[in-house]
Amino acid sequence: MPDYERIALVLQGGGALGAYQAGVFEGLQEAGIEPNWISGISIGALNTAIIAGNPPARRAERLHEFWNTICQSNNGFGLFPWVEQSLFRFNDLTRSSLSALYGMSAIMDGQNGFFTPRFPPPSLYMKSNVEQVGFYDMSPLRETLERLCDFDLINSGHLNVSVGAVNVRNGNFTYFCNERHHLTPAHFMASGALPPAFAPVQIDGEYYWDGGIMSNTPLGYVLDAEVNADTLVFQVDLWSARGHLPDNMLQVYDRVKEIQYSSRTRLVTNQWARMQRMRNVMAKVLEQLPDENELDADTLEMARAIADSKHCNVIQLIYRDREYESYNKDYQFGMSAMRDHWKSGLKDIRNTLSHPDYLAMPDNDISFMTHDIHRAQSEARRKRKF
Repeated sequence: MPDYERIALVLQGGGALGAYQAGVFEGLQEAGIEPNWISGISIGALNTAIIAGNPPARRAERLHEFWNTICQSNNGFGLFPWVEQSLFRFNDLTRSSLSALYGMSAIMDGQNGFFTPRFPPPSLYMKSNVEQVGFYDMSPLRETLERLCDFDLINSGHLNVSVGAVNVRNGNFTYFCNERHHLTPAHFMASGALPPAFAPVQIDGEYYWDGGIMSNTPLGYVLDAEVNADTLVFQVDLWSARGHLPDNMLQVYDRVKEIQYSSRTRLVTNQWARMQRMRNVMAKVLEQLPDENELDADTLEMARAIADSKHCNVIQLIYRDREYESYNKDYQFGMSAMRDHWKSGLKDIRNTLSHPDYLAMPDNDISFMTHDIHRAQSEARRKRKF
């Protein structure tokens, strides 16, 4: 493991698929890799709260407790665990049926420790309290976060913690970071308040919705941080931009969500690579400048701010959905599906870390690299085919 000054864990939004991120984190901890910056949006923000709000020895345990809690319905709707597990293991048809069952359960009954249906539901036309203009009440989530997270620990600065949300009034994207804000359950709930399911969350007199409606990943925020440091980023995405052409309307709904919420990581990393090339050139120019006094003070200060000779390595892990999954995969919280997502994340990070060269400090001309185990495997299969 190279001596990275900053190790960032970046967690995308994706509802029930977020158990994949928990599996990735468990694999990182298993390998002895401890992030010192965690940033998330939506369900990624909730996983961030659980991780940052507990000491290292309890983080995986608390993640299990969180997911085992929210993957139960409010009124016990569902099958006996052994029946569900047997059906889940049978074939894709039974798995699809279970997905439909638990998706409907989430809509009708809500999820334990997460949200409950608002009754009566908000009116489509009549005015009501802004904190009630959502079909579900998130107050159970506040109790869950307060029970499972130590917010004094989150705000202690032992980790850099940041979560993204959108200001409903002005439409601006906001990152709440424990370096600048005193984080409370409301900050994490705001990052996950996806409309129209959830009402906006009030913070300091302003109201915020889920950051995913504007940008579903904090990757750009992490890469644009002003602190120049050798950085290793584990970006954990729950939606893949690549997919299949839909041939029925349910697949159309699913594909729209995939495109809408995917991180467009390649666009972000390509733009950042171009910027890093410019910064590297500026750093070399300053090194070779015979006399810095030839530049006026303001120009020299700006040049030094732009210059960056540090290294950045982005390792991307993307959840690959299963054949049985459809448009409801982000809100069907079946216990068996959750465990499958978790195992998938654990498997992917283990496969990734089995390639030590992925962790190497970039030594190319821009000191920037990206890695994706799935893309590497696809390219290897394509080469073998030809």
